[in-house]
Formats: sequence, structure tokens, C-alpha cells
Amino acid sequence: MRYEQLPWQEQMKLRVDFNHMMTEFVGQEEGFTREHIEALAGKIQAAHGSMVEKSNAGGMAWRQLPFNQATVVEEILQKAEEIRSWAEAFVVLGIGGSALGPLAVQTALNHLHYNELPGEKRGGPRFYVLDNVDPERVAALFDIIDPAQTVFNVISKSGSTAETMAQFMIVYDLLRQRIGADYAKHIIATTDAVKGNLIKLAQEEGFSAFIIPAGVGGRYSELSPVGLLPAAVCGIDIKELLAGAAYMERLCQQADVFRNPAYMLGVLQYLAMRRGKNISVMMPYAEGLKYFADWYAQLWAESLGKRTNNQGEEIFAGQTPVKALGTTDQHSQVQLYVEGPFDKVVTFLGVENYRQEVTIPRVCQDLPGIAFLGGHTLGELIKAEQFATEYALMKAQRLNFTITLPEINPFTVGQLIQLLEIQTAFVGELLDINAFDQPGVEEGKNATYALLGRPGYEAKKQELAARPEKKPEYLL
Repeated sequence: MRYEQLPWQEQMKLRVDFNHMMTEFVGQEEGFTREHIEALAGKIQAAHGSMVEKSNAGGMAWRQLPFNQATVVEEILQKAEEIRSWAEAFVVLGIGGSALGPLAVQTALNHLHYNELPGEKRGGPRFYVLDNVDPERVAALFDIIDPAQTVFNVISKSGSTAETMAQFMIVYDLLRQRIGADYAKHIIATTDAVKGNLIKLAQEEGFSAFIIPAGVGGRYSELSPVGLLPAAVCGIDIKELLAGAAYMERLCQQADVFRNPAYMLGVLQYLAMRRGKNISVMMPYAEGLKYFADWYAQLWAESLGKRTNNQGEEIFAGQTPVKALGTTDQHSQVQLYVEGPFDKVVTFLGVENYRQEVTIPRVCQDLPGIAFLGGHTLGELIKAEQFATEYALMKAQRLNFTITLPEINPFTVGQLIQLLEIQTAFVGELLDINAFDQPGVEEGKNATYALLGRPGYEAKKQELAARPEKKPEYLL
């Protein structure tokens, strides 16, 4: 296999370019120096030590996913082959990382119009992610799929996620009505091994289940069965995906920040935050990587947006993630990035070699304003646009760095997932926060449970009933 060959691995290594974070390029006032980084040596060493300690204690079990899933990978591949033999559609029921991760990997590694391809070209069932409970969207899905030819993968570690379990209940009831006793083969649960409603239902009702390992939270779960099963069903090489993640994991085990790409990215983002750069923009220059910006937005926001540090002191940490797409958003957002407030760090995702190429024909030769494009390729054009945007930001002294994939394939995508997860966790250590919980989400969840009458939430319902009444004069 190519991913087992060291020369090919090195050829496919992601390239991290942080020149435009440094003073030589963006000036003394905005940029950083080697001395700025070295001044954090003690903090970096402590953060590295904490990462190692937590990994050894199982607190970062997601870092071991590239290495410890040989058995489950074979089980997934077997199940995926079975599904492809009869199913016309595969639907993920999930929210947050359970939806964003599978969607990001699918759009990166499969045809950009995968669902519209004829079956013989797809090589797998049509793929859908149902990550919202908007009733119109849920109803619309059933207008285009036949449940009798569909597999539903319900993903919830707790088995109590309101949105996901509501979707499951609708599907569960529909399948039993239309299919009868054989309905269980249409449902696969991805959940905790022992806790929650979903594993109990799987055991009682007899549908298949894959386990999310302990210590792997939703936004860090893409390289677990959460993401591996949907990817395998749609024909993606999950062994190569994990091999890429393993390659990056080894690179990022080094304590030296100048040799560890995730640490360097994390340190520079941390330094930027300390200067009030409270917005993190991710801008892929590849349509296939578009949803990586969505996945990253959850990873970054939910991990780092914390009210208190590990000592319980209020610090209100975090950076607001913003997603953009090159070249599309050069015409909608870049004006703000170049001339607006100095409050952003832009991360570009670039691709060295696109998988397809289109040449611009030499036509309209009497129109010099467009004739110059003739003979160039769209790959040349998009890379020129990316270079120009990086340059414009640098010239305006705006912080930005670039992560380049030699090409988009399972190995490079696996690297990208592992790189961004380690970067995020490392920034959490530098900020002295817990990057693996989400207490700010719980208030909304609990209020929802109370409003819909979940047992045990009566006090919350009373609290909601006692909230201040809205004033008519503030309603227009």
C-alpha cells in the first residue's frame, strides 16, 4: 500500500507556512519574533508535559485512534461491504462532530456531486447527513429516499441527544410500520459501550452497534467509528485515512515547538489571542475542503470558548471561528479582512495539485482584459488568487498562515484532522482551560428538556416560567 511507503508519506506531508505571522513580513507592531516564542518556553514545556500526562492517562484517547483500531476497522469494512451490496442510501443521524466530521471527509474525498452520479460510478449508496430538526428538512429527506433501501446510522455517545434521538424515533417508528420485523438491519447505532439509551435499544432490538471509545468526545471523534463507518460505506480508504493521522501524530509528539507543526500553530494563535485577535478565520482554497471550515469551527469554538480556567477563575477565553471559501469569499469577506479591524488570524488551506484540471480556452482574443486568461488552467487561477490574497493580507499587516496539502487524498486528510485536533488541545493547555467539556452548551440543552417535559427537569421548568416577561414596547 502506498501509505506504508516512507518516500510517499514524506511526499504527502502537509506543509505549514507561518511566515506571515512574523515581524519580517507583517511588521513589528503586528508580527511575532522567535524571541516571542522562546519567551514562552516554560509555558510550552508545561503544556507539552500536560498533554503527555493526559494522553498516558487516557484523557486524550482520540490521539490513539490511528493506532489501536485494527479489529474495529475490519468490522467496519465488512459492514460497509454488506451495506453497499443492497442499500441505495446511507443517512447519518447526528449533530455537532457526529455530523460535521463525516460531512467534511465525504466532501473532501469523494466526487463533489457524489449523490448525483449513477450508482455504478458512485460505488456506494447516496450519502445524507441529517443534522437538524427543522421539520421541513426532515420531511424533505423522505421525499427523495426509500426507507426500505436505506441504512440509518444514528450517532450519539450519550444516547440522549435530543435532536438525534428525535430523528431516531421518527425513523424507528417509520421502519417498523413499513418493513416490520426485518427493520433492524436498517439501523446502525454508534454510541457508548455501556451508557445511555442507544446501546440498550441496540441490544434489545437487535440492530448493529459500533462503539465510540471512552475518552473520545464528539468533536474529536471523526477518526473513530463515528467517521470511519460513513467513510467506508462511501468507498473511502479508511486505512489510509488513519495512516495519515498516525503520520501527523508522530510529528506532533515532539516537545520542540520549532519541529512540531501543531504546537507552532497553537503557540502563534495563543500569542495572537493575547493581543486581542479574537477571530479565527479558516479559508480553504478547494471546494472539497469547504466543510473542513465548518468542522473546525465547532472544534475551535466548543473547545476553547470557556468562562473559567482550571482554577475556576473567570477568564472568558476563546476565539470566534469564521468560515470562508476561496475564491468565493474574496468577493464577500476579504475586504473586511484587509481593511477592517486588526482582530483576526486567517488560516488558509491550500492544495498543491488538484485532482482534476480544466484549461481556459484561448478565445476572445480581441478583448485584452480577459484574453490573458486563455491558455491558463483553473488550477493556476485559483492558486494565483490564493497567493494574491495572502499577499494582500501581508501587505496590510494582517496575520495569516497557510496549511498546504500536496493533494487531497485520505492520507493528507487524516493528517489535517490530527493536526487541527492537536493544535486545539495544545491551545487549551496554554490557556489553562478544559478543552474537552462544553458547559456553555448545557444550559440550552437543559432548558429544552424542561420545555418538552423530560422527567427530572421540573425545577428548570419552574425557572423558565419565572423568567422576566417580554415588554410589548420592545416588539416591532
